[in-house]
Amino acid sequence: MSPISPIRPISLTIEIDSGSGFCFGVTTAIKKAEEELAAGQQLYCLGDIVHNGMECERLRKLGLITINHDEMSQLHGVKVLLRAHGEPPETYELARRNNIEIIDATCPVVLQLQKRIKRQYEAPSGTAGGALGAGSSIVIFGKKGHAEVLGLVGQTQGKAIVIESFDDVVKLDFTRDIYLYSQTTKSLDEFRRIINYIEQHISPGATFQSFDTICRSVANRMPNISSFASRHDLVLFVCGRKSSNGKVLYSECKRVNPNTHLIEGPDEIELEWLNKVESIGICGATSTPKWLMEECRNRILKVKG
Repeated sequence: MSPISPIRPISLTIEIDSGSGFCFGVTTAIKKAEEELAAGQQLYCLGDIVHNGMECERLRKLGLITINHDEMSQLHGVKVLLRAHGEPPETYELARRNNIEIIDATCPVVLQLQKRIKRQYEAPSGTAGGALGAGSSIVIFGKKGHAEVLGLVGQTQGKAIVIESFDDVVKLDFTRDIYLYSQTTKSLDEFRRIINYIEQHISPGATFQSFDTICRSVANRMPNISSFASRHDLVLFVCGRKSSNGKVLYSECKRVNPNTHLIEGPDEIELEWLNKVESIGICGATSTPKWLMEECRNRILKVKG
């Protein structure tokens, strides 16, 4: 009888996705906030600077004060940072009236989109692309109430139509000219499905134009994160639950690897998830800081060490 071989412990590898982490717009906004705070300046931020609670708390400890629009209306002679999501024209007008200095960290991609929608809205009725006429609609594929979408709708004095998903496209009036845009962080595949549906249903006498305004720094993460999720036994997707692009990327991870869990930080890691896995992948949204993914890795190493 041959001797019984000892049971070898499962070796564990942990990989942090190199493609995850802050996008350019979020990185710029946070850098601007840190520079102002490091100079000893009192700084307010209109809304959460990023949809990640732990990063917001880190900046709060540095002195950043988060406010809403009602609170901003009571301020005078202060500095207010506008985050990457952008703001409607009324916010800039309020700042002018109240002598508020704006630190504008609107993402360049969002800013360009705002300008395009504004030009579309202001084009004279009856001209090529004119959207002021009663027979035209500016439609935005985005999340209702999302900060970026509020800024986009604001370029049309509130007249743009927002559709949140492919299922909403049937509610459009296809006898009108339709000019379709997208929130920068929406799913490219779903946007294309919406385009195809409108093309098939638009009335013969109506015009339809679509403008692909989805940020490629987000859209290009989809195939990369699919490949990343497929390589591991367990995937931890680290993300604030308010993040729109986080929901899209997490759904893709979950589709590829059902053993994917969304967590906001290391304290949400459940020990039973770690049983009988040899490979763990940690990834996140464009609003997820690298340091937070590293803390999740360190938490696993601590409990498995």
